[in-house]
Parts: sequence; structure tokens; C-alpha cells
Amino acid sequence: MKWMPVSFASAIALLWLVSPLLPAAASVGQINGQHRLCDRIELLYKTGQLNIQGEVVTADSLIPELYNRNGYSPIWQREQNMNDLLDMIQSSFEEGLTPADYHQTALIRMLERHRAGAMTPCERADLDILLTDALLRLGYHLLYGKVNPRDLDADWNLKREIYDKDPVDLMQSAIDSDSLKGFLQQFMPVLPVYTRMKQALAEYRAIEARGGWPQIPSGATIKPGEREPRVALIRELLRITGDLADETPAADPMHYDVQLEQAVIRFQKRHALEMDGAVGKKTLAAMNVPVAARIDQIRVNLERARWVFRDLPGEFVMIDIAGFQATLFRGGQPVWEAAVQVGTPFRKTPVFQDLMEYLVFNPTWTVPPVIFKNDVLPKLQSDPGYLSERNMRVIDSQGNSVDASTIDWSQVTHWNFPHMIRQNPGPHNALGRIKFMFPNKHSVYLHDTPNKSGFRRQKRTFSSGCIRVERPFELAELLLNDSEKWSKERIAQVVESEQTRIVPLQRKLPVLVLYWTVGADETAFHFKPDVYQRDRQVINALNGEFRFDPPDNMPAWYRGSRSSRPPQKRAAAAEKARLPGAYVSSQAPPLDKSQ
Repeated sequence: MKWMPVSFASAIALLWLVSPLLPAAASVGQINGQHRLCDRIELLYKTGQLNIQGEVVTADSLIPELYNRNGYSPIWQREQNMNDLLDMIQSSFEEGLTPADYHQTALIRMLERHRAGAMTPCERADLDILLTDALLRLGYHLLYGKVNPRDLDADWNLKREIYDKDPVDLMQSAIDSDSLKGFLQQFMPVLPVYTRMKQALAEYRAIEARGGWPQIPSGATIKPGEREPRVALIRELLRITGDLADETPAADPMHYDVQLEQAVIRFQKRHALEMDGAVGKKTLAAMNVPVAARIDQIRVNLERARWVFRDLPGEFVMIDIAGFQATLFRGGQPVWEAAVQVGTPFRKTPVFQDLMEYLVFNPTWTVPPVIFKNDVLPKLQSDPGYLSERNMRVIDSQGNSVDASTIDWSQVTHWNFPHMIRQNPGPHNALGRIKFMFPNKHSVYLHDTPNKSGFRRQKRTFSSGCIRVERPFELAELLLNDSEKWSKERIAQVVESEQTRIVPLQRKLPVLVLYWTVGADETAFHFKPDVYQRDRQVINALNGEFRFDPPDNMPAWYRGSRSSRPPQKRAAAAEKARLPGAYVSSQAPPLDKSQ
């Protein structure tokens, strides 16, 4: 069925009745403006396409629904809120976002004409719609980020839920608020690390504006006490990055003195490098990363923060894959931290969230199929004593032991093997003496490890996907939180028994397994290696075109690309408003974007 406009008769009659009460220009201008606005919204709704002053308006049903509820009248009445929105658009640059995504140039031009009183009613209607679309875009990005992480990672399972309000009501509240700026700011991440990353972005952009830092030529490792021309360039670079205090110039700029050594160690610490004070290949490579690349890195991690730093629980464990660290948070503050080992680049630890439900002391380890195929089976076929040396046994599907000596391992493949390999509890168990269980489809969890030496490495990508944690019994004591039943001594007794014991937590604990390549504390900004090469796809999407992906729990009336308000209610609203061009239909038409 074609869309039919409301009859003009009632609107003309209404104008004839009220026109003596209004200045002629005002009444005609008002109707022209409302007519223009309604036509624009109808075009957006019917075709999914609307262009205003060269700017593309978001093809989503939220905007038509908002104007529908307002009788197709202009909704931006507060001058201050128009200015606030423009200020927020311009300051979005400080959040690592792109002001052009929010119609910055067109709105500056249109608001100048509006303030000068030079706008026609039709132009004022266009301004109203463009302000609304800019609000939708900016509010959406501040709440959820510009990039939908599910587009980059199909396993992403952190929710993107809207608050307990209807999204149109939320937009209306923002437009009507006493301070639109304050209204929007309440939805931005407030954790200190986000604020510090914003400071890092500002500082590194200032460095870029001053010309960046010098590139250091390649060559042999430079050690403390040596003298060579590159040392002067390193000294200049570290002054620019803030690692070397900008004090009295060195008597010999090419001499690698003690002061410069301390600055190099500080730089190495901030870039997750071995802190040996020597400028070798890895340190030199980190120094030669251009400032523009560091800016992109910060922007990527500000975006990641917008994905997750909303409505965080009071207590949770966060795993930073790229930072090789586990942290227990309580009341928004870290109360325990430890190093972790994560999956290799070929067996990546996934990014996801779940709930920790219980601990297992003295766990057994059932070899996963992939590890059996790639690691265990080849060793079994070359070394018959492999299982006994590692306290492993073969079990059937019922959990019964099978005599490994009765199996012709030379004929076994991962396809035809009907059994499983299980490692008994003990100090050499692959899971160590304890594991922390948050059941998930990846079969990834947190656990102890016999490979303690791995924690001394800067880059700790050693596992098959699970997360090996240093000092796990400290975490267990904190989580069990019962000094009488689960003291250090009691935990030690249970571990020494080598008997498997499952201990449920009093309440389930959220676990966030995330990926951060930038961090910030009170004293420094930290850059981490992009061990899984994930940053590039984020920055590409962040620099790409705007796309609206609605949150997970939109109201029942929402239908994405067009309003799904019942046609009878749309018709009644339009008839009540007596607006020329308001659309009415007994059923929603198919969306045709070819028009």
C-alpha cells in the first residue's frame, strides 16, 4: 500500500481560523517550517534516506518516532542546549572521536545563521532535524562507543543495554534538560583510567603538533657508559616523551650517563620492555614508533573503555590479555594484582565475560582435543613412557581407567581415539594446584601453573588459551573471604592433601577478560604490545563511517530502520497536529532504499 498524506483540508481550515491572531509572516512561516519538517521526516521514514546541507541523517526509526510524539513540531527550543550540543561535538575530539561524525561543519554554519536571525522557516526545520541526528549519534557513541565490538569479534558477549528508559524519552529528556552538556556527561566513563587516557591523548597530540620526536637510526645495542652520536637523539626523544627531566643540558650529549640510563629504564617500564637500561632492538623499535601511531593506540583504548566501562559491578576480576595482568576490583578500586600468562598468537585467549562460580583445589586436567592432536599424541607415539612420567592416564567416556599399554598408539588419530587423557592432581599438573571456574563456551578459566619461570618474562604468551595466574592462593583467600574456614593455613592443608576439592563461592563473581594496549596510572602512561594484532581493525572502524547498531534491549515498538508505532496511533497523532504532509498508512510499507 502506498503512503497517503493527511488531507490538507483540515490544516487549511485551521490556518484560516488562527491566521487573524498571528502576524501573517509568522503564521505562514510557521506552517511552512512544520510542513518542511514533516516532509523531511516522512522522506526519512519511507526511504531511509535524508540529506541536509550535504549531511546524511541516520536512517533509524528513533528520529521519526521522536517527531511523531511531538506532533511533527520543532523540538529544539532552548538556545543554550543547541550551543551545548555544538560544544560537546567539538570536545568529542578529546574523547578520541571524530567531530565530523556529528555534522560539526554544517551545524556551525547553520547555527551562525540561526543566531543572526537569517534562517528561513524551512532552514530552521532542517536545523532541528540535524541537531536531533547529531544528538543521537553523539549520545550513542558516548554510551557504547562508535564501533560495535561484535563486528570485530563474533565471540564478544558483553551486553550493550540501554538504561531503563525508552530511548526516545531519553533523547527528549536530553533536549529538554536545563543542561544538555551535563546530561550527556553523565553517560561517559568516569573511571580514573579513562580520564588519564584522555590526558595522554591530549599530551601526545600536543607532541605531534610540535613536530613529534626524532627517529633513531638502527645500529648496535647502546649500553650505559658508552659514547656515540645516537645518544644525543635518544636524549632528545626522552625529553619529549617526559621520561627524561628537562633540566640543565648534559655536558656531553653523546655520553650515555646515569641520568639517561634511568630515563631509558623508565621508558622501558612504560612500554612493557625488559628494564635493563640497554637500548637494543626492541627498545629502539618502541622509540621509533611515530607519535601518530601512539595517538591511534590511545584512541583505540578509549573506544574499548566505552565498550565496557558502564555499569561495572562493585566487585569483579579483570584479566588484561595484552598487559598480562589479573586484577581484583572492589568498590571500583584494585585490591589485588598479579601477573598472568595467556594464549599464544595461534591459540589466543578470547575476549569475553562470565561469572566465576567455584574454585577447585588439586584439579585434574583433561587434555582438550586440540592439545591431544597437536601436542600429546605425537609425543605418545614417540615415547611410550610419556603418560606415566606426567602422572597421566587414559579414561573412557564413563571415567573408568583404561590400560594405556593395550593401545597401539601408532594406529591412533585424533579422529578415531574414543577415550580421553587425564592428568592426576599434583605439583606437576598442567593446572597447578587450583583453578577458578567461570564455565564458558571457550573452556577458558583461570588457574595455577607449574611453569613459574614464565612469569619472569615480559611477553607471556605461553598457554593454549587459558589464563595462568601468579600467586593464585592469595586470590583464593580473598574470594573465599572467611578467615576461620579458609585461612592461609587451611588452604595449605587442603592443597597438600592432593585430594580434589570443589568449593563454591558465596556469590558469583563477574570475570571480564579484556584486551588493553594502553594503560595509565597516577604517574605515567603505559603502552603494551599488541600481541594479537587487534588494534588495527579497531582504528580502521573508528575512522570509518557512522553506523547505528541499536543496543540489545530496545523497546517492543522499535523496528530499526523505521518507526513501528501502530499506524492508527501515527495517524491520530498527525491528524491531531493538523500538519500538511504527515504520513498515514494502514500498514508499514517495505523499505526501499533504491528510491
